[in-house]
Amino acid sequence: MRPRPLSPPQLLATGFAGVILAGTLLLATPLASASGVSLGWSAAFFTATSAVCVTGLVVVDTPTAFSGIGQGVILLLIQIGGLGYMTLATFVAMVIGRRVSMNEQASLQESLNLDSRRDVARFALTVVKVTLAIEVVGALVLWLRWWPQFGAGDAAWLGLFHSVSAFNNAGFSLFSYSLMDARADLIVNVTIMILIVTGGIGYLVLTDLWRYRERRALTLHSRFVLVLSATLLVLGAAGLYLVERGNAATLGDIPRAEAALAALFQSVSARTAGFNTIDLSALTAPAYLFLMILMFIGGAPGGTAGGIKVSTFGVTVMALWATIRGLAEPHVMGRRIPGDAVARAFFISLIAFLSLNLVAGALLVIEGADLLRTLFESASAFGTVGLSTGVPGTPLSLSASFSDAGRLLICLLMFMGRIGPLTLAFALAARATAPRVRYPEGRVLIG
Repeated sequence: MRPRPLSPPQLLATGFAGVILAGTLLLATPLASASGVSLGWSAAFFTATSAVCVTGLVVVDTPTAFSGIGQGVILLLIQIGGLGYMTLATFVAMVIGRRVSMNEQASLQESLNLDSRRDVARFALTVVKVTLAIEVVGALVLWLRWWPQFGAGDAAWLGLFHSVSAFNNAGFSLFSYSLMDARADLIVNVTIMILIVTGGIGYLVLTDLWRYRERRALTLHSRFVLVLSATLLVLGAAGLYLVERGNAATLGDIPRAEAALAALFQSVSARTAGFNTIDLSALTAPAYLFLMILMFIGGAPGGTAGGIKVSTFGVTVMALWATIRGLAEPHVMGRRIPGDAVARAFFISLIAFLSLNLVAGALLVIEGADLLRTLFESASAFGTVGLSTGVPGTPLSLSASFSDAGRLLICLLMFMGRIGPLTLAFALAARATAPRVRYPEGRVLIG
């Protein structure tokens, strides 16, 4: 009896898990360590998971704990995790002339959140080309900016690493305290923000924008994502500026223009990138709330971002607004949203909310840490962001103070956030057979 082939969600989840395992094996070797002594399986597994899931939470200091080889492995894992292993596998298959199977196309469709399998392999090729082009341009700008400060060789490596990390919304940095020393550097800030946004809005939107010159029109998805993304970025920046302007430890004692730039950067970064230019451990409680909301929502489908996705959030809000107004269906920009899309959005939001709070509750029991800091770390992991309140006196994430059990729970959240809660649920669920009995309708009081 032939074994049943894996479903696309199962193949996607298994593939990501396999890449994490391979990354763990590489990062656990002495060659990956700056000291020449293995960092241990716990640190290697956590770092590999954080890199493949493009999160950026760290339990060891990346620039000092890893050798050049180790940093190169992290960069490779970020690139694979950001593009999606199925995208890269399809790209390699096309390069060597191998035909992409139907099951691989279905998995790639799942990975990129495409509505159809039509020309999915060619779309994967376009994704790789666009990604490399944007990353190279970002690396060149950062290299030129950092050349006078670090020299040509080091600046080239710093530029490449941070460009790839930013576009893939990973948040890994080769500076111990992220980009805090570049808080007033307009070129670095703008370059990193552009890379984060282009990676986070999704390849479908990027492709649509590129073809705008020919068609002079954008799809509903692209317009919806762009409007919501811009709105969230502006509201997030304004909210952070207002609540932190009176905080001397963050934005209070710096010039107004620099404070506004820092607030905007942090709002952009909270959309799953994970870089920071201000001391996150000194934020006020309202600022943590703003950032957690942004982290939970995340970026757009089909990109490198995590979270429930901005379009999911938007459809959920529009459906609630339609219900309040007594409408049977939600409408967005003159178009009706079908019922299956609304149900999917609500299901993703609910399972994400419950999973996040369940794991955060387990962490509180296991680790006994502060509620707000633990919830912030959990939201950052699920949103594949990488922002953290940190361990006092170190450049490490709060997860560094957790036990192995606590770190494993954070890894679970990162994994769920990267492949998506709905995909993970489908991957874990057994294939159901069509029911032979249809039960009579019943009424349950709601509200």
